[in-house]
Parts: sequence; structure tokens; C-alpha cells
Amino acid sequence: MKYTVIYDGQCNLCVTLVQLLETLDQGKLFRYIPMQDEQMLSQWGITAQDCEQGMILIDNNDPLKRWQGSNAAEEIGRLLPLGNLFVEAYRALPGMKWAGDRFYEQIRDHRYTLFGKRGDTYQSAYCVDDSCNIK
Repeated sequence: MKYTVIYDGQCNLCVTLVQLLETLDQGKLFRYIPMQDEQMLSQWGITAQDCEQGMILIDNNDPLKRWQGSNAAEEIGRLLPLGNLFVEAYRALPGMKWAGDRFYEQIRDHRYTLFGKRGDTYQSAYCVDDSCNIK
């Protein structure tokens, strides 16, 4: 594992995107922590307030290297096979980064209203501490 993704484990959209990443990556690059796991997050020095700004991507080889919100989404996309082509094209279009950031903020701030909230917290099979069942 090279990166840790901190996601909202109660957000239907967030969980669906994590499940898609799990399928694409199968634990090769990414492991996952739901933002509801405050004990695990405290080991990374991350608070619940930090998570309010959106998902977080951490480079496990350099844990101080982190991306958050739309920057995390772009970096995840860039790390996927051929994803860099799409991310670079997106970033090259004038105004798209600004618009993408605003779009991400709207989704982040209204995710439960738009996509619903789960009754339980989704725990990825590709968790950070290997206490879960790896697929």
C-alpha cells in the first residue's frame, strides 16, 4: 500500500466511489479509513474537523504529503492507470480547476441531502491496519 484514503463511511456517494476504487485497485495502491474512525485518524494526527473539508489522501511514504478535497480526488485519478491523461486534460482547460473545486465543495457540503446517509459506517476490506478481511 502506498496511499491512504480517508473517506466519509456514512455517505452513499463516498462509499460507492471507494467501492469503485477497491474494484479498480484491489488494494495495490490504496487503503482506506472511514472518517468516523477517530481512533485510527488520531494516529495520523487528523481530527473530525479536518475531515469536514473533504476526503484526504496521504502518501504513506511521506505522511506529511497530503491532498484534501478536490485535490485528493485529482491525485487519486492521476495515480490510476491512464488517469493522468484525463487529469492533465482537465487541468489544462481554462477555469475547469476553479469550477471543479466549487463543484466538489457543493457536493461535499450537501452529500447527505443529495445522495443519502447510510445507517452504518462502511468499512473497506482494504483497511490500513490489516485488521479487516483483505479480499
